[in-house]
Amino acid sequence: MSDTEGFAPQWLSLREDADAEARATEPPALLGGHGALVADLGCGTGAMGRWLVPRLPGPGRWLLIDRDPALLARAERGVAAPARTLRADLAALDPSDLDGVTLVTASALLDLLTGEQAVHLARTVVRLGCPALFALTVSGRVEFSPTDPWDEAFAAAFDAHQRRGGRLGPDAAPLMAGVLRGSGRRVRCFPSPWRLGPRHPGLTEAWLRGWVGAAVEQDPALPGRAYLERRSRAHAEGRLRAIVHHTDLLALPPRAAERGGDSAGPRPARG
Repeated sequence: MSDTEGFAPQWLSLREDADAEARATEPPALLGGHGALVADLGCGTGAMGRWLVPRLPGPGRWLLIDRDPALLARAERGVAAPARTLRADLAALDPSDLDGVTLVTASALLDLLTGEQAVHLARTVVRLGCPALFALTVSGRVEFSPTDPWDEAFAAAFDAHQRRGGRLGPDAAPLMAGVLRGSGRRVRCFPSPWRLGPRHPGLTEAWLRGWVGAAVEQDPALPGRAYLERRSRAHAEGRLRAIVHHTDLLALPPRAAERGGDSAGPRPARG
């Protein structure tokens, strides 16, 4: 996701294969015919579209939303479906911009939001009356092999860094699930862990440096240099494995809505 953090295209490209391997495969089969007009929030380079388009039945159109025009151009070229773009900051996105949308998607987005922003997004989904698939939300758990005595301290500092400025970090998926369930949506959560190591050497190295750097920024007393040297050496020797846990959250309308009984269902598409 690029809209909130301004992630570089190189990082988004580096993580795309690991994202694709991690994404839960069950949700597309549960979306039925809801792919007529898909809104991809914070679309970045279009990785969600490249993964999801071939898994949805029938033809569909995409609305790609991001605030970075260069990323929007790349996403539009990369999604194998008719697509249009909307340059917008998600925090200022008007629900009317999503009129006609039949499915809302996003990747690595929820953990970057504040509680207020997440509630607003949940209410927007409810207002649209359509399903939503929020993929790859961090869950606050990392498993290393081999282990290191400092793993837990760095993980705790990283999680605290994720929550800076009121952002939800690893609290995002539970909060969003609770709000959506409270509004009558049927919510299912699926594990979608990154599995880092020799199969993804570039991503593993970049993630490790970023993870340690964020932890040290949060708690400068941590022995960041020594820890990173040990972990980098293990990675260079092909010994390091890391499972970075994420959650894919699928929200479906009430069953009455699927039978046409929800008056707040999707509006007709404009144009």
